[in-house]
Amino acid sequence: MFLLIREKWDIYWKLKISKLLQGICIISFIALYTTACSSTSSNEELNSVKPEIEILVNTVESNELLTFRLAAGMETKLLVDEDRIDEVINRLKEQMDQQQDELEDEYSNLAIANVDKYVNVRSQANTDSEIVGRMYDGAIAQIQETLECEDGIWLKVISNQTEGYIKAQYFIYGEEAARVLDDYIDRYALINADRLNIRENPDVDSKRIGYAENGEKLKLSYSPESDEQWIYVDYADGKKGYVSAEYVTVREEFIYAKTIEEVRLEEEAEKAKLARQKEDEKTAPEIVQTASAEVVTATADTQTAITAPSSTGNLRSDIVNYALQYVGHPYVHGGNSLETGTDCSGFTSLVYAAYGIGLSRTPGGQLSGNGRSISLAEAQPGDIICYGKTKCTHVALYIGNGQIVHAANPTKGIVVFNATYDNILGVKNVLD
Repeated sequence: MFLLIREKWDIYWKLKISKLLQGICIISFIALYTTACSSTSSNEELNSVKPEIEILVNTVESNELLTFRLAAGMETKLLVDEDRIDEVINRLKEQMDQQQDELEDEYSNLAIANVDKYVNVRSQANTDSEIVGRMYDGAIAQIQETLECEDGIWLKVISNQTEGYIKAQYFIYGEEAARVLDDYIDRYALINADRLNIRENPDVDSKRIGYAENGEKLKLSYSPESDEQWIYVDYADGKKGYVSAEYVTVREEFIYAKTIEEVRLEEEAEKAKLARQKEDEKTAPEIVQTASAEVVTATADTQTAITAPSSTGNLRSDIVNYALQYVGHPYVHGGNSLETGTDCSGFTSLVYAAYGIGLSRTPGGQLSGNGRSISLAEAQPGDIICYGKTKCTHVALYIGNGQIVHAANPTKGIVVFNATYDNILGVKNVLD
């Protein structure tokens, strides 16, 4: 007697399952569900084949031979007792559910906008729907849903406060996005003074060409004359000048989409800034005194939404305890908040920032540019562990006893895990 059981799931599976009941089998599954403008999970490969799974049950000498066959031609067989057919199939599905989280790629639903300037974010998956925001070139987004429509593939994405639909053709996503992520980080000078002078040349005797207010972020530009004392910045409508490095904090940030309201407010602020700069260039007195004249009043670093816990006198213990407060909080690609969500390198850099220690905003930057390299055996609580095959694609905070706390992936969020769960490329001590 031959029985054919055909199953369909509305999610994408690609995982390996081992040690199933009496035997050991390695099974690769891909199951997709499609409609006219169908929705699939965010980590579906957009150009993948869409097969069904066939489970073939055939009696072989009082046992049942289960054949798990993909429409693409692959198949795996498992011989089990006749009276355990339902148990095996149910157990298989349970293991698929349990292991999905373990095998999910952190970057499987990462998307990076690849456009000339920006592309509109729509309220629905069509070009006739309302424009709810702008996705700028290089902006980081998290794919929530993939839809196949008559005019092509659309992605439902979220980027900071902006959520909506954009055609997939305007994004780099998946493994390719993970490979180029470090190229899409922007560096800014955060102004820590009430008002900071901007100079034509890197010298206090140089002409003052403008000023920046406390909390303003000026994008860094390249100049061969930049050094540890002076930073070259883009301060207004493409105009560039130098600010004293003593009164700024250099930050690394990702670009995000903006809602229509955010775009409006930003455009108004930019107009006011340009008007202020023009007036200042005409009427402001020339200041050519000492470095103290660079600012009106120096203030502390103004990064928001970070309050470190009270100190116990042990910095490493303080850092670990502070990080553990955020276990259970969400993972958000490019996110910059421990409360509302961040990614792996955002998590480690924000935790350290609470104690006045700056780290790179990318995994690769933390491996190559922060601290000194040590072995895993030398790791102490508070050190950074870097993971990947040939390139650092994930970082975590070591908490001792062979464990880490990290922003794992969009499914798990921030969790405690075994430190050796993946291939370790390096361990960095940034404290001593």
